[in-house]
Amino acid sequence: MSYRHQYVIGDLQGCYAAFLKLLKTLDFDPKQDKLWFAGDLVARGEDSLHTLRDVKALCEQGAAATVLGNHDLNLLAVWRGATEIKKKDKTAPIFAADDCDELLNWLRRQPILAFPDKHTVLVHAGIPPHWRIRQARGYARELEAQLQSSLMQLDRLLPNLYSKTADDWSEDLHGYTRMRAIANYFTRMRLCKADGSLEFSFKSSLDDHMPADFRPWFEWQVPRRRKILFGHWAALKGEVDLPYARALDGGCVWGGSLLAYRLADGKVIESSAKCD
Repeated sequence: MSYRHQYVIGDLQGCYAAFLKLLKTLDFDPKQDKLWFAGDLVARGEDSLHTLRDVKALCEQGAAATVLGNHDLNLLAVWRGATEIKKKDKTAPIFAADDCDELLNWLRRQPILAFPDKHTVLVHAGIPPHWRIRQARGYARELEAQLQSSLMQLDRLLPNLYSKTADDWSEDLHGYTRMRAIANYFTRMRLCKADGSLEFSFKSSLDDHMPADFRPWFEWQVPRRRKILFGHWAALKGEVDLPYARALDGGCVWGGSLLAYRLADGKVIESSAKCD
């Protein structure tokens, strides 16, 4: 299908008013345009329930698509009893809603990695330097298959996706350790070493001191045929724009803006409404 415009939007985080304002700013028409979301649809904004409902409705119309972020996986884990709601999250209304199961069964069937066009690849946090994009797609499919399988298998998987320290990557990893490592790269990564070793504590800007031998994953220059579009790292304020990587989390939930990246020309449009 040929679209008038396609936009990739950074982390919504349940900032519903800002989302609606952005759609007006874009003059979005679901019959002519398509939206791609970089994950973290929900969490700390003022209305995660209506945000999730609207994104689901747009996806079902064929007017949108999304990848999963760490807050989306956490939402699934709370739903299935694998963890408790975080104090800062405002997602309780989702679990009280009549359509909770419908929403979350839909959410768990969304991809980890997507290709908005022939020039780009979309993931929540990034793709590590030791993975080619073709490899990353295969690893994403492994995790997607687990998330989309039976509820019994989902209940086994979700408690095993969490760890305070990162697992060292090896192609020989198997079972839940492998799934956790894949989830960590796609949904939690900020800093890594050249070999892909991860560090989870750093969430600051690029001007702040980083642990020895670690660098932002996108600073390890690896030839890519596609530009990696990502969210997750709010402290970047969407200001990283490299030939092979583009940050799109404008930190709306922290007082910044929602960002929409127009695929045709790379122009970034900001929302004028702040998150409540």
